[in-house]
Amino acid sequence: MIKSYIALIVAAGKGTRMGSKISKQFLQINGKPILYYAIKSFAECDKIDSIALVLAEENIEYVKTEIIEKYRLDKVKVLAAGGKERQQSVLNGLKALNNCGIVLIHDGARPFVGKDIIENGIAYAEKYSAAACGVRPKDTIKVIDKEGFSISTPDRDTLIAVQTPQCFNYDLILACHQKAELEGFKATDDTMVAEHYGHKVFLYEGDYKNIKITTPEDMLIGEEILKQMH
Repeated sequence: MIKSYIALIVAAGKGTRMGSKISKQFLQINGKPILYYAIKSFAECDKIDSIALVLAEENIEYVKTEIIEKYRLDKVKVLAAGGKERQQSVLNGLKALNNCGIVLIHDGARPFVGKDIIENGIAYAEKYSAAACGVRPKDTIKVIDKEGFSISTPDRDTLIAVQTPQCFNYDLILACHQKAELEGFKATDDTMVAEHYGHKVFLYEGDYKNIKITTPEDMLIGEEILKQMH
């Protein structure tokens, strides 16, 4: 049986840093929700067989009617309820998938992921079992102590700001997340979960336009990116 390439878009968070009453993935850029653009990016990629969304339970019906059905995003096949934290939401989403070979885990608040990033992620996940896109930091990065003083300056050429999608052999990342839940291991992203259980993650070139909408300033940047794309 041929296994599918599935995009797992995680959009269950509240986005408190945005300072908005509604979740950031539902804020609108040019009249459409941020989540719409994220889904559309994967829907338009021929290599993606289907899309699964992880949502806060109270938002599932809204997303179904106001995004999926309204914009005819027919590749969305699974709607899973999220957990209290992102890590639990990802595991819930992974458990809801069937016949998956490669899974691409993506933030619902990253609306501008390009086709090349998606296709390269699939290719590298097939080759290395674990891959993620990222960009070189533009600024000098400092390590600070608890008092706020600089203690070292890492070589910028050795640093990558990791983005999503993060792409994995499905069986590998499911097993890692299940172990993490069992052992209480907390991670900030999925590459960290894979690395914790001994799997190397290949990092490939992302895109500075592949931003995560987190603060009100990001909305302004997002509007400009959308103008350039069209």
